[in-house]
Amino acid sequence: MKIAVVGTGYVGLVLGACLAENGNTVICVDKDESKVATLRAGRMPIYEPGLEEIVRRNDQEDRLTFSTDLPSAVRASAIVFIAVGTPQSEDGSADLQHVLGVARDVGRALNKYTVIVDKSTVPVGTAKKVRAAIARETSQTFSVVSNPEFLKQGAAIEDFMKPDRVVIGIEDKDDRADAVMKELYGPFTRTGAPILTMSTESAELAKYAANSILATRISFMNEIANVCELMGADVDHVRKAIGSDRRIGTSFLFPGVGYGGSCFPKDVKALLKASEDRGYVFRILDAVESVNDSQKARLVEKMERHFGDLSRRTIALWGLAFKPRTDDMREAPAIPIVEGLLARGANVKAYDPAAAPVARGIFDGRIEICEKSYDALAGADALAIVTEWNEFREPDFEKMRSLMKAAVVFDGRNIYSPEQMRALGFTYFSIGR
Repeated sequence: MKIAVVGTGYVGLVLGACLAENGNTVICVDKDESKVATLRAGRMPIYEPGLEEIVRRNDQEDRLTFSTDLPSAVRASAIVFIAVGTPQSEDGSADLQHVLGVARDVGRALNKYTVIVDKSTVPVGTAKKVRAAIARETSQTFSVVSNPEFLKQGAAIEDFMKPDRVVIGIEDKDDRADAVMKELYGPFTRTGAPILTMSTESAELAKYAANSILATRISFMNEIANVCELMGADVDHVRKAIGSDRRIGTSFLFPGVGYGGSCFPKDVKALLKASEDRGYVFRILDAVESVNDSQKARLVEKMERHFGDLSRRTIALWGLAFKPRTDDMREAPAIPIVEGLLARGANVKAYDPAAAPVARGIFDGRIEICEKSYDALAGADALAIVTEWNEFREPDFEKMRSLMKAAVVFDGRNIYSPEQMRALGFTYFSIGR
């Protein structure tokens, strides 16, 4: 198939690359000329394992191209994906100005029947707004489809190529659009993953519901961890006990310093606001958000209880990205942790395998960003582990002790055994243990 993807952010670039990898001819469109030039040169604007190789391979095979010419891309394509950002407005709602702006541009460019697909995360009712925006610009026939993404950063390629499910929202039993989308996604679902066809409203809500329930599991487990500390229980044992129940399962039951990233915080807020606009108070999500905000302060609180005054203390941080295998620091727990330490007069030395360039822009010289993990430990009063990169799991503990002023570790991801750390001579604090 010939496909246009408008927007080369995280979702659009992964979408375009994976569709091209399956043999489709894909044009990725972006109005940012510098980003398009970067992509044409084979350089990635984001860090995502495996993405660069796929982009370069399909570029060489002429299946994947990058352009700033939206009208030409639309006219050359049977399917047009809208994958631009939906930033959070001040009131928590999703800002649709970019989505609707692209819809109008697509409408003006249509020259034949085309399926226009909302891939951006959008609130319920957006498909109808996109249809209206396009219809005002064209007399051509077209279909509007909602096709939410369910990608995990750090594993996005595998998630797309081997999806758990594909959700397709169509309007009024649009059999033509349904057939086009099932043909497109058929090769990705040969192992039996379902293609679920539903209304656009249901598809739009499914995305918010999925992220909100995962965020709820994280906040619930953080609450359990906090209660474990008060009651003398071990959250690892509690987690294993409840996760063994097939009705519950083990995913997203690991306590820590809270969730972050571009999806969970924004989508929880957007669903809260959309519910409020319809007169419904979503009380569970109110609590989920509140717990997450407070959880990000737990590590600094533990440091204050141990040290008392943090002024002039040097704290090393391992991990800045909101999760491993990404450089994304949007809503990352590391940000309020660093800001909390700086506000208390501490010095911060930090290391992250991927997010260092992003962190330099955020903190603007107020903390030391180290090139190597052990560099951050030199002279440190304590180490705080904020992101569970694999390289932190089995470090040289003797080297750590020799570099640090004091062998104190605040483990915000519970990656070490308390018994092992005590045996190695560390003063060790974790979450819920």
